[in-house]
Amino acid sequence: MEFISIAKQRFSVRSYTDRPVEREKLEKILEAAHVAPTAANLQPVRLIVVRSAEGLAKIGQAANIYGAPLAIIVCADHEKAWVRPFDGKQTGDIDAAILTDHMMLQATELGLGSVWVCYFKPDVISREFALPPHLEPVNILAVGYGTGETADPERHEKMRIPVSQLVSYEKA
Repeated sequence: MEFISIAKQRFSVRSYTDRPVEREKLEKILEAAHVAPTAANLQPVRLIVVRSAEGLAKIGQAANIYGAPLAIIVCADHEKAWVRPFDGKQTGDIDAAILTDHMMLQATELGLGSVWVCYFKPDVISREFALPPHLEPVNILAVGYGTGETADPERHEKMRIPVSQLVSYEKA
């Protein structure tokens, strides 16, 4: 499948069946995270794969994952993240976002739905999963087989600002 087709097909799924995600598909999603680029190749991201009812219930104390049978907690490792020397910007959250995007697109190609959850209580996730202080939960990726209709791949023309507003070019 062509990349732009996958990107257009991806949408946020907020209702899932209880069908588990197959191990082979999970492994492909994790491989997509593994090959994602990170600043200075420091790879300051850690993933916690949650599939058990107990683990999903722990997440449920902090976030709505819409009944997904699989969740991946994406954490930035602040002890390993690259820091831009000019202003001290640490890139762990950016690296975590890149990995999450790779996983979402891979899930789409595999016929799975996903939703990137940033509306959650990080202190609850840290406590429930006994995260060390240097690991910050940045987002939670819910993954599974969605219920309901898929989104129109051509919706972006109506739902997004025009490319002419998104992009500006340098003056020659």
